[in-house]
Amino acid sequence: MSLVNITVDNTNYKAEDKTLLIDFLIHNNIEIPYFCYHEALGADGNCRMCMVEIEGQKRPQIACDTFIKDGMIVKTKGEKINSVRQRILELELVNHPVDCPICDQAGECKLQDFYMNYGLHDSKVEQKQKVHHKKHVDLGSQVMLDQERCVLCARCVRFTSNVTRTGELGIINRGDHACVSVVPGMKLDNPYAMNVVDLCPVGALTSKDFRFNQRVWFLKSVNSICPGCATGCNIFIDHSKEKYKDDMIYRFRPRINNDVNGHFMCDAGRLSYHSFQENRLEKIILNSSAISAASALEVVKTKLKSATNVAILVDANLFSEDIAAIASFATAINAHIACPQESYFDDNFGDDWLKNSQRCANLWMIKDLQINDQFELSEIDLLINFNHPDFSKYSPKQSISFQTHKNFDSALMIPIPAFFETSGTFVNKDGIKQHCEKATSKLKPLATIGWWITQIRNLK
Repeated sequence: MSLVNITVDNTNYKAEDKTLLIDFLIHNNIEIPYFCYHEALGADGNCRMCMVEIEGQKRPQIACDTFIKDGMIVKTKGEKINSVRQRILELELVNHPVDCPICDQAGECKLQDFYMNYGLHDSKVEQKQKVHHKKHVDLGSQVMLDQERCVLCARCVRFTSNVTRTGELGIINRGDHACVSVVPGMKLDNPYAMNVVDLCPVGALTSKDFRFNQRVWFLKSVNSICPGCATGCNIFIDHSKEKYKDDMIYRFRPRINNDVNGHFMCDAGRLSYHSFQENRLEKIILNSSAISAASALEVVKTKLKSATNVAILVDANLFSEDIAAIASFATAINAHIACPQESYFDDNFGDDWLKNSQRCANLWMIKDLQINDQFELSEIDLLINFNHPDFSKYSPKQSISFQTHKNFDSALMIPIPAFFETSGTFVNKDGIKQHCEKATSKLKPLATIGWWITQIRNLK
């Protein structure tokens, strides 16, 4: 597209001709309020909050239905346009309940934000005059609906009709009695249903999983990648640390990456943080007793000296940096290395959107390093497992297992950090390298795979 000149709030810009004005404003970080518009859903034009003044137009126009043209002069601020937004907000709030103190959306609610910026009017409606709708309605699929809080932006309805094409939601009734509801006889039960919680700009749709668990202003967010399958959806990990306790994850949320997952993620990946935090191995265990790291290294030294055929299992959910270090370690000690792949595939999980049947985060790296699918050994003296789920299928004479959870039994079990307790890289099914930031910290940090390998290679 050709570039044209546009002026916004007395500042000159270059913009693509015939693109939506609201997209231009958002991408240039120019403040513009809106409820119904969403970059993944397109314009709906029902909330009218994105009103702007355009020179030559008799009245304010909505930015989500205005296309840029050369020489356009736009005002997003000013007494006139703020007055328009204030009146629109007053209509939105006529029947809205005053329950911000108990609402899970408080702290990240667009209605709160816009009211503080453009509202602050005196209500002309008394509390007893408000129209009441149903509260805490269980829609299914981990989603709760409070119809009174809804501003009828229709984002959730458009998501189920245009994106998932499952059509569970609609707007029923008219005027003050209009509200979002499920189609009679249906439940909100598609595999991506919880995305409507992220789409909702207010507290009408909330997550049953997160509901009343934590206040958002206590949460810290880091950029990470969902390891639930080979798609590698970009996510935020929201976590919080209470005094004298380990850091805890409270939710995964999708993070925008148009090359991978767009704005969304599946419900299975969203809720997977529970399994990552449960049943963790946190102490070094030798024959059911806890031992120190120094003692564990002596045991490893003894086992390596007595073994002729050493095999190493490596998990395809480890970071690329760890997989490369393990492969180098295997070469150094002349060990056979493999990553059996059969256990990672689940044909019942995959679909034609974001869910991939390859249920691991880094199989691309395994293949890139040409790590075998199976061992060529008929007998294994010592098997060193780096968190591979197939470990229990083997019957070695001796074993050492580095693992995040208490999923396997071994004479020597050594805990390692989960992916959110350290930083590293995953490579998804399309070969896209993606970085995970460290999210949480334990009161007693676990030594990383890299640390253990370095210590073992230094053994004499």
